[in-house]
Amino acid sequence: MQRKSIAIYGRAFNSSVVPYVEQLFSYLNEKDILIYIHSDFYDFLKQQFECPDNFLLYYSHHDLPSGILFLLSLGGDGTMLSAVSQVRDSGIPIAGINFGRLGFLASIHKSEMIHALDNIFSGNYTLQARDLLEVTGNDSKIFGHENFALNDITVFRHDTSSMITVHATLNGELLNAYWADGIIIATPTGSTAYSLSCGGPIIMPGSGNFVITPISPHNLNVRPIIISADSELELEIESRTDKYILSCDSKSETLETTTKLCIRRAPFRIHLIRLTSDSFFSTLREKLLWGLDVRNY
Repeated sequence: MQRKSIAIYGRAFNSSVVPYVEQLFSYLNEKDILIYIHSDFYDFLKQQFECPDNFLLYYSHHDLPSGILFLLSLGGDGTMLSAVSQVRDSGIPIAGINFGRLGFLASIHKSEMIHALDNIFSGNYTLQARDLLEVTGNDSKIFGHENFALNDITVFRHDTSSMITVHATLNGELLNAYWADGIIIATPTGSTAYSLSCGGPIIMPGSGNFVITPISPHNLNVRPIIISADSELELEIESRTDKYILSCDSKSETLETTTKLCIRRAPFRIHLIRLTSDSFFSTLREKLLWGLDVRNY
């Protein structure tokens, strides 16, 4: 019988969670799980404790074998976003153990990880497909081969206190000229992140929409707008400094205003592992404290 195999990805974390990582590796060893671990993360772990030496190392998404069951992300939501670059369009699903704080994406709490992994290895889970955004430029190769975002793509002003003007064209028709600090184009997954803090709506995963949210617009009548995920959005930016910042989840680049952008749905989806006890609305209630009287806290 062929051994089950998984991949593990993570980034540097606080030493307080080391006991949980040790517990995880002990559990996987007892289960006789074959582990592929990211080389940089393994180097970090070896500085924290006596790490097992029977892991198989991988260095990039090219090294991940197609037969692994899933990739396990150790960290918070930021680590989960980074893990997307590890699996890309391979179809390998991602599960996240939350070593951070909020945990919309990394939904498995570290204190419940053994019970959660028992369920996953027993097949008691569902796969949730999440749309991504893709950005391209007219005169530059933006972000190389990592020009996709699970949360959002954002345009910011650069090195100035003045607002920028973002001319937005949707499917060939002028949408608006946003005079603001910037704009956010968010997926349903990213609708509970930066977009939400700027007044954007919460969008259910799988609804087939994206949202455009202005950042501190000059005209208060300019509100977020929900668009079809099949739309193509073109952006042209004006700025006093002739530069602007483009972010793609946790990645960012400084671009000249001569660089026009095209944003559309990416040609692949990411699959998140969700336990049967998880639900989108229970996560909202827990993380956003819905239904609680905050005066009691």
